[in-house]
Order: sequence, then C-alpha cells, then structure tokens
Amino acid sequence: MNLHRLLLKRQEQGRPVRVAVIGAGKFGSMFLHQAPRTPGLHVLGIADLSIPRARAALSRIHWAPEAGGAPDAATAARTGATWLTEDALALIADPHVEVVVEATGDPAAGLIHARHAMRHGKHVVMVNVEADVLAGPLLAREAAAAGVVYSMAYGDQPALVAELVDTIRTGGFSVIAAGKGTKYLPAYHDSTPETVWDFYGLTAEQAREGGMNPRMFNSFLDGTKSGIEMAAIANATGLAPPEDGLAFPPAGTSQLPDLLRPHNEGGTLARKGVVEVVSSLTRDGAEIPDNLRWGVYVVFEGDTDYARRCFAEYGVATDSTGRYAALWRPYHFIGLELGVSVASAALRGEPTGSPESWSADCVAIAKRDLAAGEVLDGEGGATVWGKCIPAARSRGLGAVPIGLAHGVRLARPVRQGALLTEADLHPPPAEGPAGVARAVRAEMIASSL
Repeated sequence: MNLHRLLLKRQEQGRPVRVAVIGAGKFGSMFLHQAPRTPGLHVLGIADLSIPRARAALSRIHWAPEAGGAPDAATAARTGATWLTEDALALIADPHVEVVVEATGDPAAGLIHARHAMRHGKHVVMVNVEADVLAGPLLAREAAAAGVVYSMAYGDQPALVAELVDTIRTGGFSVIAAGKGTKYLPAYHDSTPETVWDFYGLTAEQAREGGMNPRMFNSFLDGTKSGIEMAAIANATGLAPPEDGLAFPPAGTSQLPDLLRPHNEGGTLARKGVVEVVSSLTRDGAEIPDNLRWGVYVVFEGDTDYARRCFAEYGVATDSTGRYAALWRPYHFIGLELGVSVASAALRGEPTGSPESWSADCVAIAKRDLAAGEVLDGEGGATVWGKCIPAARSRGLGAVPIGLAHGVRLARPVRQGALLTEADLHPPPAEGPAGVARAVRAEMIASSL
C-alpha cells in the first residue's frame, strides 16, 4: 500500500519509471491513457507494427500530438516525450527503459520480446497471457536468474485472482477454488468469427463500426480465453486445473460458497484447491441476477468453529454450513490498472503474480470434424478452441497448445471435440517467429518444469 508514495518520490527526484509499451492495441491503449495521469511514470516509447495505427490509438485516448513526437529514446528521456517506433527490439534494448510492457497478444512475439528484455536487464510485465501460458514458467525462471521481475498484468483477471488468493492465504485460510466469471453456454465452443456476433446480439456491420475484432471476441466467447487465463492462474498459484477442462457452472455471487465446495459436501468440485470459471447464464440462457461476468472470486475455508463464528458476526458470505466463504471483486479495469504492475516491478522488485510451476496448460480442441490437409487458425478462429487441463496430462498426450495451433497443417482427420496432438500435424516449419516459439516451448518441456 505504498506504491503511490514511492512513485511520488521518483517524480520528486526527477527519475520517473521509464516504460516501453510493445503493442498499442486495446490493453496497451488503456494503460497509455492512464500513464500521463500517474505521477512518477514516463512512457519512454511505444513500439507497434504500424505507426499510423499507434497514432490513431493515441488520438482516441486524447494524447497531445506533441507527446508522441520524440525522434529517438534519448530525446524522449531528456524531454519527457514519447518515441514511436516499429522497432520493438531497439526500444526494449534502450538503456533508458526500466520496464517493458508486452501487450501484443501474439504468443511468439511475446516470448521473443520477453527474452530480449531480460537479456538487457529489463523487468517484464506480460499482458500477453497467450505467451505466458505457452512458456511463462520458463520465462519466470529465466527472469529470476537474470535478477529482473517477470510479472502478470494487474487489471487483467489472472493477476487479480492471484492477488485474492495471496490475500486469503496470507490470512491463514485454505483456498478451495478461485477464478472468474464469464458469459458461457456449451454451444459457444463451436462459435466462429462468422457466427460470433449472433451470440452478442450484434450485426457484423455494428461490430465493424465499433472497431470490434471478431477473433478476439470469439476467443472470449468460445471458452479459449477462459482456458488460457485459468491455466495462468493455476501456474501462478499452484491451484489445480480440472482434469478434463473447466465446467463453467452457472453461479451468482450468492451461490459461490455453496456451489464451489467439494462434491461430497454438496458442491460441484472434485477436490479442494482448484481453478474454475462460473457462468453468468443458466444453461437455458437466462441471466443470473447477481452474476460475476466481469469479476473474479476466491472461495476459502473456515476450518474452526471460532473462524466460522467470526464469519457470521461480520457478515461474510458463506455456504449454508458457515464453513465455506467467498470473497469477490465484481469487475476489473483491464489496462487502466496496469500501472500497479509497472510500479511494483520497478519500485518493489515484486511481480503482481508470476508462474511458480507448470501445473496447467491450454490445449487445442477441434470445433468440428477437421479433414487432413486443413490449416489450423488458432485462438478465436473457426477450427479449434482452447481447454485448460493439467500440464502433466498435456505433456503425456503430446497435446498441441492453443498458442501453437495457428498456421499448421493437419496430417490426418480429427473428430469434433477431440484434443489435437503433435501426431495429428505435419511437421511445422522451424523458421520465423512461430519456429522460435516452438523452440522455447520445447525448452520448457525438456526442462525440469
């Protein structure tokens, strides 16, 4: 609870925390909106594949035109302006940069940028959950060896869940379940970029006018983003993923402690200490009034009569027995809160959540019957969706992670609902960013992780 004070001190010293933002998409733009309003932070540079696109993003968030006018990093450091560049590696390597925010959303790019940052002694805030789930446990170990911080992104749900879990454990309680809410029905797993707007009640034209990316929204809908985020939470907290994927039980906040307790005590969980996502819809499609669609939660246990009596005395939300309790946050601010991670890495040397082990993976599942010769189109596409399962099971099956299920050709047919394995694929090319990502992933598999 001292980050703001530490930022003020850096501002008074004329030594703001200088940040490189890689990717000026939605999440990056939300952080960029708040950064000039945060004392002690200076966005030294923004790297994006398209400078015109980056300038358009800055215009939408009301940056002053001159703020993005520095011709290089040295000028930006001297004047307090921001350097716009297409050369992410040069920006990351610049000696003025203290923290790198990786917000591209591309898993291969994320791994490349993170390793480059660590080689140059920079802290990494990994907004790119896709990259984190693909090889984050390895990156966290490498960051520790390099003496820098590798952090999940505060404001995104995985970091907020990790914070809740840490708070509850620090208080001496056992975590029974933790996760987030989302809008879910089983039929959503089959959604494609062509059908996604029907589920949101929009026309394709309305979505285009709103600047909505159909693949991104489809990933939210078809369960992939939930699978990725729960895998990240499991790796950061040691909580277990379900053996065969998330169940998405319908639940409002009032139902959390009754529903998310062991099945032999009237709940739905196979065991204590798991990640799970709750749906804001009942299975017939009705909206649950006190749903947690935008929020996060933790269910924990009061294992003594005294603790349970305290729960009752102070109005803690519990199950019918008073033994299991829930704490939740109803919404999250996405990139508007990211400055917490940046400040924590630079000023405390601490991540806002980071992988501690490789306990969960997010693997590719066929959305329909796939024919030999078809090319997979990855996260948010029409061919596969991502399911969160134990990492040990993924390794044993040779499963294809969702982060590598893009641009690869099938060697044989795969039935709808089947988990894809490396044996189902033609050998992918070893060159380019995708080849680098595969190599990093192979390193993690080969390691003791």
